[in-house]
Amino acid sequence: MPSKGVGTGASHRPMAEYLRKKGEVCGHRWHIPNVRGTRELRHVRVDTNYWKTFCHDRLATAPGDRGCLSLFGRPGDHRLFADHVAASEFCVRTEGRGRTVNEWKARPGAPDNHWLDCLVGCAVAASMCGAALPGGQRVADTGTRRKRVSLAQIQRNRRSRR
Repeated sequence: MPSKGVGTGASHRPMAEYLRKKGEVCGHRWHIPNVRGTRELRHVRVDTNYWKTFCHDRLATAPGDRGCLSLFGRPGDHRLFADHVAASEFCVRTEGRGRTVNEWKARPGAPDNHWLDCLVGCAVAASMCGAALPGGQRVADTGTRRKRVSLAQIQRNRRSRR
């Protein structure tokens, strides 16, 4: 599913406070808007400030501890990945509306952040599939389970509309 990053700053309303409308799916810092009747493609909107901070915190967690994200092999094997994730952007801690948020900015002269974006996308996809850290926030029940309907019920409904 395509995604669109939304830098939710301290002065913005957090995704957790979005009013859920019919047909929308809301998860932990991600949101799938209802695009029915629009020319938009179904997509997921992602709070990039939160997820970039989340990924950096996972990489900074000591190996073997809960919530650690580690890479295989020797440290030098992942130099390009490390440059994209650690050196391409920096965060600025901002406060507003009673919240404190790390807002991520591109570092001048270091435009390549593709692997950071991919890492964030993978973390969001895992969250969408129901993954969460032990003791962390679980994905909210989206209420999108469909009710089973028999073929006979569908035919009765069609006849009653005529």
